[in-house]
Amino acid sequence: MAGIGHNSGRVDEPGKSWRTHVWTRARKDLMPTLPIEVVRLRVRRAAELGLPYKTYAGIRASTGHDLIGFLFSNNALRVLREGQPLPVDRADKLAGLVRTVCKGVAHKPVTPTHLGALAGLSGAHAAPAYSDSWAVMRDRMRAMITAEGHPADRFVIVGDTAFEREWAEAARTAGYLQAEQFFCG
Repeated sequence: MAGIGHNSGRVDEPGKSWRTHVWTRARKDLMPTLPIEVVRLRVRRAAELGLPYKTYAGIRASTGHDLIGFLFSNNALRVLREGQPLPVDRADKLAGLVRTVCKGVAHKPVTPTHLGALAGLSGAHAAPAYSDSWAVMRDRMRAMITAEGHPADRFVIVGDTAFEREWAEAARTAGYLQAEQFFCG
């Protein structure tokens, strides 16, 4: 049952067609018409990042910047214990990325040393603890990204849990992708 102020999607009052026209026109005017060369460059960059163009374009539109790289949780990489190798499908996907920074974020019992040594990753950091406050989580995640001078809104976090999704919100990264969406989508 719809609450107060909800019209259930129906607008029966006069002027609906005019409002629809104005809304459609305003949306069209907001969307820039990109030269074909720019579109081709962005399609190529999406492929380098291993993302579908629609996903890449959405992230780029929301931040206004190109992506630099990804932070992968050990859960997303399917490395759940110390000494476990990177699964072949994950390793293949990481190997196919071009001009992309890839770092790991390790939950215990996996150590950053083990995760960072896996092929395709340029290092790893310890994940924030579940008991950390929002501010501590924010500061730790931002420090992981900005340690090399990169802005946080140029990275996407690839994870597998709701807790990992919070990292993206806390650090104000460009976004969050579910592991299956990144590796299988």
